[in-house]
Amino acid sequence: MKSPNPGPETTSRTSAPVTLTADGIVEIHSHEAVREAATDPRTFSSAVSRFLQIPNGLDGQEHAKFRSLIDRYFTPEAMADFEPACRAVATDIARNLPLGVPLKAVEQIGMPFAVAAQSAWLGWPADLAEELVDWVRANQEATRSGELARTAAVAEHFDRIIHSIIEPRRGSDGTADVTDQLIHDDAAGELTDQEIVSILRNWTGGDLASIAQCTGVILHHLARRPEVAERIAQGASDAEVDAILEEFLRIDDPFVSNRRVATADTEIGGCPVAGGQKVILNWADANRDPAVFGDPDAFDPDGNAQDNLVYGIGPHVCPGRPLARLELREVTRAILAVGIPEPARDSEREAAPMGGFRVVPVVLKPRG
Repeated sequence: MKSPNPGPETTSRTSAPVTLTADGIVEIHSHEAVREAATDPRTFSSAVSRFLQIPNGLDGQEHAKFRSLIDRYFTPEAMADFEPACRAVATDIARNLPLGVPLKAVEQIGMPFAVAAQSAWLGWPADLAEELVDWVRANQEATRSGELARTAAVAEHFDRIIHSIIEPRRGSDGTADVTDQLIHDDAAGELTDQEIVSILRNWTGGDLASIAQCTGVILHHLARRPEVAERIAQGASDAEVDAILEEFLRIDDPFVSNRRVATADTEIGGCPVAGGQKVILNWADANRDPAVFGDPDAFDPDGNAQDNLVYGIGPHVCPGRPLARLELREVTRAILAVGIPEPARDSEREAAPMGGFRVVPVVLKPRG
């Protein structure tokens, strides 16, 4: 399935492979250079935060130890076990969507689904949903503001939520749900409270907003490609749906960037980098590199799949990719079973450092 760009809807990218920001940070834009840095953790370390970030902020054996633990929660068997519950959540969200009425895809569909799906996977109580949706909104607003005090306050709020989930489970037998299993998991040695909070924050804090943003990107593109929406609705395979959705996410990548720090003097994309210098891997720009994708807006799921970096690459490739794929596949199918999206008006893009769309107005129309 290959089709041309339907219109100049996406953001532009810099043509330079590497740039230097005003505050001396090296930002990598080209597909080749981003791949090179992401697959060389010895030179470009992920230990960039003063806070514990498991597994994102770890390197070497410490990273491998925790990835070995975490990856067990995202196996094909684990995803197959969760699939019926995920489908039920998606179906419940979709069947309550009104037809013929303008909807905000990110806020009215993506956010409620992300919270309900993640809560179902983790075994979190349904009555926490409203607080989590409010937290996602507050987190997005704090991120847009760039104010450290606001982002810190939002992070502290989320840590309190996680602690409220953990404490009642201390005496459990570790079998009730995924959160129970993690609290009592000793595959990497007995986890400290700080480590448990960090892992759960990684699984939820970022993923809630990410799944909401991904839902917005997907509905933006489906509304402009009704033939693709019909193909999915008529029974496209899991692999075909995944390829289609990830091509939408390549074109409008909501996962904009990750940070690194150089461990020694080096060079990337022809640009010298000093040891200790901060580095940004710009995934969104890499996924729109004309040297790799030609017209970056051209829709070619099969042709572009091998080079798509939407979930990263290298040892820090997103461990939650199987879960994200499952959730996005199920919510897309559930929505298309209700109706085909059409644009209600132009979508509004997010502002840096966020990606994707802030507002995606769509109307669901009955199929046929």
